[in-house]
Amino acid sequence: MTRRRLIDNELGRIDGCFPGSQFPKHQKMCTSPFVFYRGSSQLFYADLASGHLSLPSVQNIPLTTIMGDCHTSNFGFFTEEGSHAERIVFSINDFDDACIGHGVWDLIRLLVSLPLVADHCDGVVKGIYSSEKDYSNKLVVNEQNVLNAMETLLDSYLLVLQQGLARKSNEENFLDLTFEDFATPSPLQKRYQKAARLILGGDKFLQKSALAKAVDLTQFPLTFRDRPTKFKGLTKDKETSLRHALAPYFFQDILDIVARVGSGTGSVNMDRYYALIGPKNIHHMSQIGLCHVVEVKQQRVAAPIYYFPDIHHQNQLNPAHLTVKCQRRIQRRTDYVLDEAFFDQEHWLVRSRHHAKVGIDPEHIGIGEVNRHQGGLAFYASACAQELARAHCRGDRFSLDYEKSMAKYIEDHKVALLDSAQSYAQQVIKDWQYLCEREGCS
Repeated sequence: MTRRRLIDNELGRIDGCFPGSQFPKHQKMCTSPFVFYRGSSQLFYADLASGHLSLPSVQNIPLTTIMGDCHTSNFGFFTEEGSHAERIVFSINDFDDACIGHGVWDLIRLLVSLPLVADHCDGVVKGIYSSEKDYSNKLVVNEQNVLNAMETLLDSYLLVLQQGLARKSNEENFLDLTFEDFATPSPLQKRYQKAARLILGGDKFLQKSALAKAVDLTQFPLTFRDRPTKFKGLTKDKETSLRHALAPYFFQDILDIVARVGSGTGSVNMDRYYALIGPKNIHHMSQIGLCHVVEVKQQRVAAPIYYFPDIHHQNQLNPAHLTVKCQRRIQRRTDYVLDEAFFDQEHWLVRSRHHAKVGIDPEHIGIGEVNRHQGGLAFYASACAQELARAHCRGDRFSLDYEKSMAKYIEDHKVALLDSAQSYAQQVIKDWQYLCEREGCS
């Protein structure tokens, strides 16, 4: 099969239409190779299965719970345990492709994203790729910055494994640690400060929190805002059936419910709803903290499972159920609402939207003085690697088998992993160029 036919087949299989049809998701993926990479994780696993992306053998490493779609923008800040918590953490924030698999798949996918971040930022600064802000004449990370970040990523991941070998067996809370250095000048410093202002009680909670942006907090009864590009009202019959199907999943009442329009990159074409949850008789601003938004989302099969269907029996669970189990393992503290629902003959994921959720775009880690001259990109890579390593180690809290074998694997194959990641990043750029050609974006 030619490369072009593979791209056509894989994008068509997941998205329901082939390149060249001006499908909104494909148009969005034409923004840059990095955005293409975010929206095409199935290609990554097709290449792993075929050997086109070649890695040293992983057969002697125990399986664990993996993210499945690991890249720099699937980490960020959020309120731990869901909307009501006030603790801000930096960690993994996307679980839609989570499953049981090989930890090195996440690791190599994260490594590949670093050169693509640099390419994205270089294109933004030069005006080749679009961006929401004007970054012309800004400093951008160079090739040496990227190489340092890639090596730092592997070293940091390895360090957590080594710490686990020394401490996990006699410290109950070792896997409950989380990255907390937000004082050192880095791309995380300002993003953390932004997140801290969005928590309940923060000075931007009523204006910029996820709740405030979704819900009109100026009048009662509370309802979702009139935002046609984000929310779509439901017919009376549809709303009634949804309320009936979802009510058992919440302790409080459903105050309002809408369809969510056009969210995400990889799953932008999947149906989802937002439900506003809170006390039925809320009538005062002081009670707004009791309310939160819950996402009800259709789930598709995790990307790795299509090409590795028999890797582990737990992957046979329906997609929503599997996501719930994996997210609970990966997270340090489980979201306040995290469940699976079945209605309309489909399985749906039900989970909290966090009051504070601050993402990390390539521009945040690849542009500016801190990233170019003060090691900001490497600092960010280290933070991601530490959180990823802890997540993988949580897959088995009762032994050190994963830590032992994965540590040896990285020590033995560090150069090969770096070479494979750099080479595959170039393949992603070529694949992106083909999509742009088909979509008429080049």
